[in-house]
Amino acid sequence: MRIGIVVDSGCDLPPEFIEQNNIGILPITIHLDGQDLVDVRDPAVTLDFYRQRQGAKGDAGTSPFSIEQIKQVFLERLVIDYDFVFCLTIASSRSPIHENAVKASFAILSDYKPIRTAAGVPGPFSLRVIDTQNLFAGQAIPAVEAVRMISEGVANPNKIRERLEFIAHNTYGYLIPRDLQYLRLRAKKKGDRSVGLFGAMLGTALDIKPLIRGYRNETGPVAKLRHFDDAAEKLLTYAAARVEKGLLTPTLCLSYGGELDDMRRLPGYATLIKVCHDHGVEVFESIMSVTGGINVGDGAFAVAFAAEEHELDL
Repeated sequence: MRIGIVVDSGCDLPPEFIEQNNIGILPITIHLDGQDLVDVRDPAVTLDFYRQRQGAKGDAGTSPFSIEQIKQVFLERLVIDYDFVFCLTIASSRSPIHENAVKASFAILSDYKPIRTAAGVPGPFSLRVIDTQNLFAGQAIPAVEAVRMISEGVANPNKIRERLEFIAHNTYGYLIPRDLQYLRLRAKKKGDRSVGLFGAMLGTALDIKPLIRGYRNETGPVAKLRHFDDAAEKLLTYAAARVEKGLLTPTLCLSYGGELDDMRRLPGYATLIKVCHDHGVEVFESIMSVTGGINVGDGAFAVAFAAEEHELDL
């Protein structure tokens, strides 16, 4: 059975990993400078977005692909190239992408047969939409696990599905925004009241950074830390401690809203990389998606891993 993987363009995975493993991209529409663009995670476009600080423009925004658009993404190639596809989406609590993909799946399963027949592809096609329950780097953890299982020859979709749902349910995604005022303005535009005006003003004045956690479809601040570099060091030190205690998958994902060399200079980064190497944990580094940059701002830093349920200990 030919099993494929699709992620939406908000999922932070290295472009080489996406290419090497033929991971399909479910695009997100970007509204930028009076134009609508389709984000397919082109690395050059993504890097230019941060270098030009395009997300700072007041009209920037994002929209999920519609049910019909998602249907066309699958019918154009995926139903021919694969027999079963796992579509991993951003947290359903934060975006309609998951709901649209689920609704599109019914139309895809109704319309694929003539396309496969015309292409000379025998047998049925099926797909499963999985809610990663997380954002950005957090979305990448179950995607990497799916690649690992398929590469190891696991051909039972039910077994893969059970594992991916378990990993998604136990993935911790953490994010530190660099500009709290920008984050508040973006949240307000989307109707999200989790970052209040007073809190944003106070945080900016005192250089307080919220540590935002994505976990089991809930996203919100779990700690307040002073100064971006100090906050990043605390998060990286915490991640290293979790690696030492043992993860549910040998995977840790990092993403950054800008040049990766800037991320690699953060205090605590080198120590985390060494700890991961010593414990056989593979580190995946990615420039944060344009979608992420628009919603949380330039210079945001994210860390994600799957672990047994535990309390945050900084």
